[in-house]
Amino acid sequence: MAALALLEDIANRAIRRERVFRDRADFFAHDDEWLISRPNVLSQGERQKRTSGRAAWWSVKHRVQVQAAAVERMERESLKSSFGKRVDAAFVTEGFRNRKKALEKFAAHQKTHSHRHAVTVSAQDSNPVSVQLSSAWAKQQEEARHSLLRIVSSVQYLASQGQALRGKSGSGNLDQLLKLRSEDDPVLKKWLTRTTNYTSWNAQNEILNVMSNTVIRDIANTIRSLPIQQFSIIVDGTQDISGAEQESICLRYVDHDLVPHEEFIGLYVMSETTGQAIADMATDVLVRLNLPMAGLRGQGYDGAANMAGKYSGAQAILRRQQPLALYVHCGAHCSNLITQAACSASPLIRDSLFWVHQLGVLFGQSGKFKAMFADIATTDNQPETMRTLKPLCPTRWTVRGTAITAVLTQYDRVLCSLDKMAGSTSKSAAGASGLAEHLRKGKTVLGLTLASAVVGELECLNKSLQRRTQTVSGMLAAVDCVRSSFQEKQNDQHYVTLFEKANAAVVKSTQQIQPIEVPNARHFSGEAVDYYRVEYFKVLDTVDTHFAERFDQESFKELQKLENMLLTGQVDDVVDQYPELKRGVLAVELPLFKSK
Repeated sequence: MAALALLEDIANRAIRRERVFRDRADFFAHDDEWLISRPNVLSQGERQKRTSGRAAWWSVKHRVQVQAAAVERMERESLKSSFGKRVDAAFVTEGFRNRKKALEKFAAHQKTHSHRHAVTVSAQDSNPVSVQLSSAWAKQQEEARHSLLRIVSSVQYLASQGQALRGKSGSGNLDQLLKLRSEDDPVLKKWLTRTTNYTSWNAQNEILNVMSNTVIRDIANTIRSLPIQQFSIIVDGTQDISGAEQESICLRYVDHDLVPHEEFIGLYVMSETTGQAIADMATDVLVRLNLPMAGLRGQGYDGAANMAGKYSGAQAILRRQQPLALYVHCGAHCSNLITQAACSASPLIRDSLFWVHQLGVLFGQSGKFKAMFADIATTDNQPETMRTLKPLCPTRWTVRGTAITAVLTQYDRVLCSLDKMAGSTSKSAAGASGLAEHLRKGKTVLGLTLASAVVGELECLNKSLQRRTQTVSGMLAAVDCVRSSFQEKQNDQHYVTLFEKANAAVVKSTQQIQPIEVPNARHFSGEAVDYYRVEYFKVLDTVDTHFAERFDQESFKELQKLENMLLTGQVDDVVDQYPELKRGVLAVELPLFKSK
């Protein structure tokens, strides 16, 4: 019913607009053929020229045309009477053209005997001009409403499927869909031949705006209809293709059936990205949606200073307005940032991952290299062990383990394929030659081995944090477990194990990989195992530091108390901070909740 009401509202608005801007002379031409057959009536070209004038002149002109049409119709009937010889020809045979003095002439004509007689005759007419005009308007309104509903439903279908509407003239998805639907709809087919058919980009945008506003209103009404209005906001920002800064905002709430919902509200252009500006934007959105600040219970942002700042960040400003709006930085995002910081802390690991990424790009863009790689895998009589070489994701650092493992387990095949590609006449031959040179260095193998050990554990943590059944207590326990594991690896024994593993792979290779050596450094005279030890411990120190910074959040402790109260059934003192929670009621309901 809501969708039907939306379509009717859009149709009525468009029809009212059509009634204002449409040339009224078309109505006379539709039912009163006698009018367009008169030589002195305005031509189509003149009517279009007059239509482009000001709105005030159009109103007068339209009133004159309607009155003139009615007068002429009535005066034609009077010719049959005794007054026929004394009537003004302008109102009967020649056509009225003196529109500057139209109202004055009409007022004088109304006092004549011929006009009074014509009015009397017209009153007895079973099909007067007014009835004909009204029926014509009603018919055209019905056709316009029918066609507009088809256009709106087509726009709604494409929008719900995530398809683009516009394209080149006549080739867009909306145009083609309407042409398909018009094959079984003659009214729509006739409507699409009109110059003004409400399929322009402006009309499409207006329809989409009405739909989006309706959806947002429904989301806000759903939250307001909850017995207790509680919700959280999620804000994140990025630049669009034109460089304008936009902030996206989502609302998260739990419905009557305890099912969580996360609804996207919209994108808002920001002139500045300070904490105060973002907080003002979030407050403005809540005010426009008529959602009370008292119901705000959570905030979700990234770890940027303007968002998460302790004093001037958006979360701090909103918490001063509503202390119960706890700020939480997404756990999966935190683990991703830890992985990024760890891999960037060591130039050895950073450079090794860069060459893996370039290899994946070459594999994806060059069909010739891909075929060479598959042929070499078949020659080794192990085609089932061939793994696709993929580029590294630029944003999701915790999914890079698969790409690193694919290179390490097929290192000889990769080098053999690069040598074969470098000897070809392909445009990618130079790039393949450069990649082969870097991948033949033993330190690249060492860098990938160290990266695999670090990224692997963080990737497992990230998967654990994104499980649907994950709890706050479980998240903190998983973080402590992984952090303890990294702390245990901060010793020489584990580093030497990884170094020997990488060195064994270099020695075992049949592709003449350079041994792991100390770079040309004047200030170090030790062995390679001692030189790269610094890189290893630098990475682990970075991981431990970021674990402490990212997951040591005050809000986690508060949420853990609330969660434990639900899981154990024991009322905690934290309930006193929330006006919607009553100790006596919880003491009765928590055992029932736990039993289910």
